[in-house]
Amino acid sequence: MIWIQFAILLAMILIGSRMKGIGLGVMAMIGMLLFVVFFHMAPADPPVDVMLIILSIVTTGATLQAAGGLDYLVSIAERIIRSKPSQINFIAPLTAFFLCLFAGTSHIVYSLLPIIAEVSAKKRIRPERSLSASVVASHLALTGSPMSAATAAFALILGYPGASADIMLVCIPACLTGVIAASFVVSYMGKELIEDPLFIEKMKDPEFAKSIDADHTIKKELKPGAKISVFIFCIAILLIILFGAFPQLIPHIQLIPPNMSVGPNGILKMSTMIEIITLSASAAIMLITKTSPAQVTAASLFTSMAAAVVSVFGVVWMSATFMSNNQAAIQQAMGGIVQAHPWTFAFALFIMGALMFSQAATTKAMMPLGVSLGVAHPALIALFPALNSDFVLPGYPTLLAAINFDRTGSTKIGKYVLNHSFILPGIVAVTVAVVTGFLIGHYIL
Repeated sequence: MIWIQFAILLAMILIGSRMKGIGLGVMAMIGMLLFVVFFHMAPADPPVDVMLIILSIVTTGATLQAAGGLDYLVSIAERIIRSKPSQINFIAPLTAFFLCLFAGTSHIVYSLLPIIAEVSAKKRIRPERSLSASVVASHLALTGSPMSAATAAFALILGYPGASADIMLVCIPACLTGVIAASFVVSYMGKELIEDPLFIEKMKDPEFAKSIDADHTIKKELKPGAKISVFIFCIAILLIILFGAFPQLIPHIQLIPPNMSVGPNGILKMSTMIEIITLSASAAIMLITKTSPAQVTAASLFTSMAAAVVSVFGVVWMSATFMSNNQAAIQQAMGGIVQAHPWTFAFALFIMGALMFSQAATTKAMMPLGVSLGVAHPALIALFPALNSDFVLPGYPTLLAAINFDRTGSTKIGKYVLNHSFILPGIVAVTVAVVTGFLIGHYIL
């Protein structure tokens, strides 16, 4: 029976991921319907906590975008990338990593991809190299970013004081090491651009050759409140890091019984603090920079939040229902192996991350399983980057955007679908990040 239920789970995830947008969430509801009606499975608690975290964090990011703060950050990143064009295979991924680490979303990388593609082609460096590593870096930045929903959800699952600080302390340097390793590997990937038959053929077109060497720099005028909005955003990040590193600073509330906001020890949950801080920052940005609520709700980040919330709601609820109703069987099948060799849980995280296309959803669905299987907290933190596998199936928007921005045709999806430009840097980055995470955790946790 468990295998039939597991087949339904995978089928709904696969079909939903192909539909894109809210497809993952609504298809998961069909799985829930089958679980409840035909298998009489008790529904698990819906993932309200992670949905509220996504709502709060993305709203703040959208406010920053509406106020012009993201444009200001991208302008800084562009200057960094253009400053050393010959080193773009390293500079571009590192810039993408730190930008997404700060912003808490990988979608900001869209603004960098055309710049990376242009600088690479003009320098006759194969754009596939810097583009693929930069996309992978933008994903890895989320497992450790204090402003990402995945990190906040993971800290909530771990549930001990200072969990968010431990995650950042281990995962940021681990993922950064993975990005550097991927940048090194891609430097030897594919033919040199001037030797690529496709590029040689394209360069025979005078108009194409002229456009490759043309200056595409566009001076975009920043909004008056752009810098102020970034400053407020920085304060929000610092406060989250401060409360995460020093949980004794979090207010102690005498509340009996505890609720979603207050833990059993009477201390506000870290997720509550993140929600309060981020939405307060959003309000401050709107008031000080005179950004209207209508501008925020019209921002692309805000509109993408609806799809994220629906997807997380559906797929996490379905996955949690499957896990909770089959917990004994799963523990019996996997418990001994995972407890003896915690690193094997990385394969489960990697596979589910590739199917779910969401770090937050995979975190909420899989990390409680790791806890129930007895994986120690330091090991779970080291394994956290393993769920950055949304590059495996070449349907994620950042991958498709990179392919479209590369006019040389070097960034592509292969004949066999999985042999695409992002698979090598992605596997290298995730593997190195997990291994480094175990090494760091061994000495500091």
